[in-house]
Amino acid sequence: MLILGIETSCDDSAAAVVDECGLVHGEAVANQFEQHRPFGGVVPEIASRQHLEALPPVIDACLDKAGVSLDDLDGVAVTIGPGLMGSLLVGVEIASGLAWMENLALYGVHHVAAHLFAPFLKGKETSRVNDIRFPYMGLCASGGHTGLYRVDGPGRIIGLGETRDDAAGEAFDKVSKLLGLGYPGGPAIEKAAENGDPGAVTLPRALRGDGSLEFSFSGLKTAAVQHVKAKGIPSGQALSDLCASFQAAVIEPLVEKSIAAAKRHRIPSIALTGGVAANRSLRDRMSKRAAEEGLELIVPQAMWCTDNGAMVAFEAALGIASGARAVERIEPRATWPLPR
Repeated sequence: MLILGIETSCDDSAAAVVDECGLVHGEAVANQFEQHRPFGGVVPEIASRQHLEALPPVIDACLDKAGVSLDDLDGVAVTIGPGLMGSLLVGVEIASGLAWMENLALYGVHHVAAHLFAPFLKGKETSRVNDIRFPYMGLCASGGHTGLYRVDGPGRIIGLGETRDDAAGEAFDKVSKLLGLGYPGGPAIEKAAENGDPGAVTLPRALRGDGSLEFSFSGLKTAAVQHVKAKGIPSGQALSDLCASFQAAVIEPLVEKSIAAAKRHRIPSIALTGGVAANRSLRDRMSKRAAEEGLELIVPQAMWCTDNGAMVAFEAALGIASGARAVERIEPRATWPLPR
């Protein structure tokens, strides 16, 4: 079974051909960093316009890399939410048109659910593959989403706690813009923090010790703003120290609440997913804490942490294997919470 996956929930135009085993036969992606960098974040109108231009050649490149044509496909899967409505609409309409034109089955995919299955994707040269063993605890941390989910199988995902305000990646982007480090903020702050002292600047950890599995990063962002107002935009070692301290304040609740959720639900493994999962400090801290608690940590390859078409195609393929049916018409959803 070969599924074409299309992803346009935010600012990445992505497509991939994946089979039911998670093998990625070919993929392509066009990012929009240069278009959004002057604004320090994603501008929805610009994003949707760029998708219109980029997605058709991205799909052609993906099929070419996979060595297949539309006639070889068994279905088309597309992210239908949550995300930016204009961006989602572009992907949905192009996927729907392809399905109608080629008489292919059409499947709508939840963006966060797709991220949660990304650790099980594999390339043709992949030496180690994570085995899917349900249930597992999934942390999805990205620019638009941060939450903990119990994954019992395709279509059986339960939300346990999400952010009450900013997502982790959004907090990185906003503070990076504040410090003049550019967009995207996560990699910029991670680089600036390399030689910094994570204990140099005292910053808050919201909802610590309250027993909930929810997150909050708006207070942390405000604390960074207040620090800059009081001391000015730092440079040199002071900048490295502030970035390291801010990064640590984001990572700590992500790690500790993931560990707490796995232990509370007696689940032996944690899947770390989403764009923020590419952060090396987060991976290192989560790996260390998981080992201390006797838990298995499952992470995707770095290229499948950020938004990609492969995770969309694979989520659909897993759903098909579990009995999911194709649809004739799908509508994008800007908001779409997983059940709690």
